[in-house]
Amino acid sequence: MAIGLDVAQPPEPENPEDYDYETCPFYGSLSVRGQVIEGQVVSTEMQRTVIVEREYEVKVPKYDRQMKRRSRIPAHVPEVLEPLSTGDDVKIAETRPLSKTKSHVVVEVTSEGGED
Repeated sequence: MAIGLDVAQPPEPENPEDYDYETCPFYGSLSVRGQVIEGQVVSTEMQRTVIVEREYEVKVPKYDRQMKRRSRIPAHVPEVLEPLSTGDDVKIAETRPLSKTKSHVVVEVTSEGGED
């Protein structure tokens, strides 16, 4: 296991000869480093990619209040994870750049809230 997090190992790939080991943190050579972020899946329109949205609070010193912000992060979904749906809560981890916009990979599905 190339991943250094405390997550459950998904089942083995069904077709080992057709599996993309290059972009898998569980059975392949993709190393995970940096941030681990929790968020909710808001889009599953792309192949092997989901958009994860997370909310966080930022202090506004002028008004001495907290303001909610959102960020949307594209993340790669390894083939060994079950298909994700909108509303699922996931953990994503930072990796090397996988494409122009993707630098994160889904490592765990914490709860399923599928709206589809």
